[in-house]
Amino acid sequence: MNWNICVVGAGKIGQMIATLLKSSTHYSVTVADHDLTALAAFKKLGIPTRQIDASDAGDLEKGLAGFDAVISAAPFFLTPAIAAAAKTVGAHYFDLTEDVAATNAVRELAEDSKTAFMPQCGLAPGFVGIAGAALAAEFDEIDSLHMRVGALPLFPTNALKYNLTWSTDGLINEYCNPCDAIVNGKLVKTAPLEDYEVLGHDGVEYECFNTSGGLGTLPETLEGKAQAVSYRSIRYPGHCDILKLLLHDLGLERRRDLLKEIFESALPRTDQDVVLVYCTAKGRINGELREKSLINKSYARSIDGVTWSAIQVTTAAGVLGVVDLMRTGALPAQGFVKQEQVKLADFLNTEFGRLYRPGDVTEQNKAA
Repeated sequence: MNWNICVVGAGKIGQMIATLLKSSTHYSVTVADHDLTALAAFKKLGIPTRQIDASDAGDLEKGLAGFDAVISAAPFFLTPAIAAAAKTVGAHYFDLTEDVAATNAVRELAEDSKTAFMPQCGLAPGFVGIAGAALAAEFDEIDSLHMRVGALPLFPTNALKYNLTWSTDGLINEYCNPCDAIVNGKLVKTAPLEDYEVLGHDGVEYECFNTSGGLGTLPETLEGKAQAVSYRSIRYPGHCDILKLLLHDLGLERRRDLLKEIFESALPRTDQDVVLVYCTAKGRINGELREKSLINKSYARSIDGVTWSAIQVTTAAGVLGVVDLMRTGALPAQGFVKQEQVKLADFLNTEFGRLYRPGDVTEQNKAA
């Protein structure tokens, strides 16, 4: 069965999603956005487009009618409206949002829906939740699960040691909003930019700290089972201190519009990036205390003669892997669907999930 998909959002991630769908024999794809200039690039690639105003419910419903599925690659604040329109026209719905409030709105829409609603399908949340759930499932008793993810420039040059690689709105959202975690067996909210730690991998030193949204629904799934579950973003050392200066000392957490303007005018974008996923779990197997890790490292790559950044590839593969599983009947086709309902092996065997394989998923089993 082939699916006809509408991708809402003609940005960097939307471009990657549409390109991968166009190359597949199982899908046809149309890209929708309000920006005609952004849509012009897709016409040159032979990908159908349509202009839609996502702030207009009627225009959204008219534009999304007739599609089997809708993928929102639009800013998180448009999520509820796009999801509502997808429900009205009877399309399956997927998005990439890290925003907790937007996800809650999607969950409410899914309660009496005849189609599936699956938010948080990118990298983190998204693939990291699938990987984390698979790691936790290997234990008879899970004690802790810690997930760390970073999308970083290969060649950092500025004081932040960071380049823009995805949505600026989403980035700022992660730095400012409360973070879900399990601490001492209970689901709690923790402060962003806190719980600082240092991580080393392949001879490179990184720093990690709390950011919002990366766990998706995993904490509620593991509440009462695990004593500790956390998510932290990976950055190069020094990044966190500068963020605290900007957000707290200079008060830009209350001026997100100004912070966005500063980031987008001062931080260049780059396609020379690396995505690092680093998950570690501890618990008991056959009565023995054990620790296991799952590490995935992805780089920018060339697809059909075009260079795509690692964050574009991993985010697009994250959502399209689960889309493919739903198309083939491996996931529920109705109601709210969580990332942890996806089996990692099934995901990695989809035509899109295989894009994670060049990064090499490795499990390092160590006795604790």
